[in-house]
Amino acid sequence: MTDRTKKRAVFVISVAAELAGMHPQTLRIYERKGLIDPYRTPGGTRRYSQEDIERLKLISELTSQGLNLEGVKQVLELQDEVERLRTKVDRMEERLDDLTAEAEKRLREVHRSYRREIVLRSE
Repeated sequence: MTDRTKKRAVFVISVAAELAGMHPQTLRIYERKGLIDPYRTPGGTRRYSQEDIERLKLISELTSQGLNLEGVKQVLELQDEVERLRTKVDRMEERLDDLTAEAEKRLREVHRSYRREIVLRSE
């Protein structure tokens, strides 16, 4: 499944709740607590993506392990921050690779521009 497909908000609340193994009211509570932020249609209907379903399953797993909702919120915020930083590092690594390649190319050009003549000194 592609990232784009995972982010498409296609499930109504009843389907999302069933896929996540929860009651629809639980999804509403999680939204009020800031744990999930489903897409809203212009008419105000909630739509959930596969990514949202995976997040709901993670919330369920964390609460079943004993975390309260505030703890779950902190874990999710940390995961989001890690993902944001990972993306930033990836972009910076790509930029560094580009700059390194450019510097190596310029260095080769400079070396080619040197006069490569050998001058023998006679005594």
